Amino acid sequence: MFATPERALATQKAAFETLLTAQNTAFAGFEKLVDLHLKVTKATFEEASLKAQEAFTLKDGQEALAFVSALAQPSAEKALAYGKHVYDIVAGVQSEFARLGEAQIAEQQRQLSEAVEQLAKNAPAGSESALALLKSSLATATSAYESVTKAAKQAADLAESNLNAAANATFKAAADSRTARSRKTAAA
Repeated sequence: MFATPERALATQKAAFETLLTAQNTAFAGFEKLVDLHLKVTKATFEEASLKAQEAFTLKDGQEALAFVSALAQPSAEKALAYGKHVYDIVAGVQSEFARLGEAQIAEQQRQLSEAVEQLAKNAPAGSESALALLKSSLATATSAYESVTKAAKQAADLAESNLNAAANATFKAAADSRTARSRKTAAA
């Protein structure tokens, strides 16, 4: 498949660099997740401390009930926001892995095409039909891969769009619920 040892070495070097890039991408994603977890944990502890201090100042059951119901709503919103951040980080890493994979496949397809061309140059007379069949098969496989890749990207984009729409609808519903609850409490 390789015409020279230099090309083989260059291919191996490129594969190693791709592996390093993939490792760095995975580590960067892990680092972002750890940073997010630390920030959320710190904010949760700080908020819990403040809420505990607030709880000690409550004077009667009515205030306690209002206090407890006020705690639930922001927690749900925070959980949704946290989930969205985690999703964004994971999607970013996955996207980078997909890009690296596509680059590797494109390079392998290029090398295979070069090998077929090299084979065609050195093929004995009378093998033209076999080479034409091989080239046609390669073109068909490449076209099929591109179609599947395109369909997968469209499906991923649609899924992400639906997830974002659902998250936005949930945030809006939570905000509307909080507004309605505030109006009820003010009216009472």
